[in-house]
Amino acid sequence: MTDLAYPVPRLGLEMSRYANLRNQILTEFPDLDDQTLADTLEGVTGLREMLGKVIRSALDDEALQIGLSARLVDMKSRLDRLGERAKRKRDLVRRAMAEADIQKLAAPDFTASLKQSAPALDVLAEDSSQPPTGSRSPASSTSRACSRHSNPAP
Repeated sequence: MTDLAYPVPRLGLEMSRYANLRNQILTEFPDLDDQTLADTLEGVTGLREMLGKVIRSALDDEALQIGLSARLVDMKSRLDRLGERAKRKRDLVRRAMAEADIQKLAAPDFTASLKQSAPALDVLAEDSSQPPTGSRSPASSTSRACSRHSNPAP
């Protein structure tokens, strides 16, 4: 990977030097052809090399950008899987606690309790041919971690 800490500050100076030399050469040799002028300036300045370094650095940055984008997609997928896994585990604990009639589970690093939810309100449409809107089945117990002190999953 190319480090631009060195060429970037010097690039402006080298561009000024290039422009000054170009003007001096054209003043001294007004009938000089473009190819000879370019060859002469290439030999006495490092502008082309510096520009090459900047372009290489831009290419490195673009490659890193592509790699990070792919990594972000992978990490987002992992994040989604971890969230789904945690949800399934909480649902499993909720069902087990409800079946075993355990209302509260206390541990040094968390407290989980079952909470009864109020029954949902069923709203029926005036036209009986339409399905009910906003209906939910009466909610069963839900588990909730009151406090957590565990480390996040890797």
